[in-house]
Amino acid sequence: MDWYLKVCEMTESSYRIQGATGEWEVVIGLEVHAQVTSNAKLFSGASTKFGAEPNANVSLVDAAMPGMLPVPNRECIRQAVRTGMAIDAQINKWSRFDRKNYFYADLPQGYQISQLYHPLVGEGTISIEPEDGETKIVGIERIHVEQDAGKLMHDQHPTRSYVDLNRSGVALMEIVSRPDMRSPAEAGAYLRKLRAILRYVGSCDGNMEEGSMRADVNVSVRKPGDPFGTRTETKNVNSVRFVMAAIEHEANRQVDVLESGGTIVQETRLFDPDKGVTRSMRSKEDAHDYRYFPDPDLLPLELDDAFLAECRASLPELPDAKRARYEGPLGLSTYAAGVLTADVETARWFEALMAATGKDDAATAKAASNWLISDLFGALNRLGKDITNSPVSPAQGAQLLGLVADSTLSGSLAKQVFEIMLETGDDPAKIVEERGLKQTTDTGAIDAVIADVLAANADKVAEYRGGKDKLFGFFVGQTMKAMAGKGNPGVVNERLKAALDG
Repeated sequence: MDWYLKVCEMTESSYRIQGATGEWEVVIGLEVHAQVTSNAKLFSGASTKFGAEPNANVSLVDAAMPGMLPVPNRECIRQAVRTGMAIDAQINKWSRFDRKNYFYADLPQGYQISQLYHPLVGEGTISIEPEDGETKIVGIERIHVEQDAGKLMHDQHPTRSYVDLNRSGVALMEIVSRPDMRSPAEAGAYLRKLRAILRYVGSCDGNMEEGSMRADVNVSVRKPGDPFGTRTETKNVNSVRFVMAAIEHEANRQVDVLESGGTIVQETRLFDPDKGVTRSMRSKEDAHDYRYFPDPDLLPLELDDAFLAECRASLPELPDAKRARYEGPLGLSTYAAGVLTADVETARWFEALMAATGKDDAATAKAASNWLISDLFGALNRLGKDITNSPVSPAQGAQLLGLVADSTLSGSLAKQVFEIMLETGDDPAKIVEERGLKQTTDTGAIDAVIADVLAANADKVAEYRGGKDKLFGFFVGQTMKAMAGKGNPGVVNERLKAALDG
């Protein structure tokens, strides 16, 4: 069946593919591998720093030298527990490491230390809000801790592949969702929300470009109401956009196969971002193929109450709670609260901005959020920067807002001052003083300018007094222009009204 004959439709509850035999429902689950934030690897003291020379961050344990024994990194376990707590998941006080046996050139031990039967973290939930749907709860089946493999480098030699073991032994959290998502949009919202939570907690930097967060995408299709179909797994997809594209292509491919009389093979696939397609990699292995058994070199993990209490006490205010506070006591709109809490760095900047104003009332919060979302974000986008390297600090932003609040600056003057701040890095008060940009409320000076404007436009004054009230805006504009934007808009309006109606 040709691709263009199928139309993907969105309903309030699901994403459906219209095929020749009717509608098909897409079933999606994600296995997200998130690199744990720690200075050392899961079972060795080797560095986890990104960008090191090949094989520079490799210990004898990572290289699987004879007689080397793994020792669990307490910080890696702590970060995984904190992540579990952040999604209200069950924390298993007793868990165990298993050996997952398979051969690969970048896996020196010939096995991966993982957790199959007794993971560190059990069931939890994440609430998502897709842009094209209603709020939905996605179940988390488990979070287990495991070590990463190395990396094969095929482009360094014409006939050989090189092995870089810098990532070998790096701690990963594998966060396994339930097959609760029904559209690419829901999967994208889930990934963005999960990334936000990890970054708030500080357990993973969420940098998908550097490989510290990547997703295995499980997709199947079925007729609505039927049992789950056979799923495929597309491995190591490293961006939200690519995850959504992989789902769309794979779901359409599976519908094509089924409507052509074929069957779906349970297999592992790869996504080609250049072509936007998935392709077969290998048949999908089952757990028994890996011959899992408890790792004999590692004792079970046993967590005491004091450790769990310390983990819980260390959690920050999380995105949902922060958003509720912004919408509640601070009175921000749902949109503004969503934008400000979507990323931890934006939330931190806004918190610092509010702290610098010295106020926590709704009026200040609204002014601060509007300025940040409209003016600052617009400028950063224009400059190709993000909030972490903003040329304007929260303290400077608060000072600018203060100058507007006390009528030192009008809205238009504040925009002029802001542009100068971006160029020079100077404080707004200094710019106002040096460049004479202070707003004037002197009624005498304003009356004098108004008199000149009315005298120069006597015909329009007559028209206004004859009933053309809309000309009032013209007089305001002419007055503000004559005062180079420095007239207080409220005073200008008041004095103009008096002069024209007098």
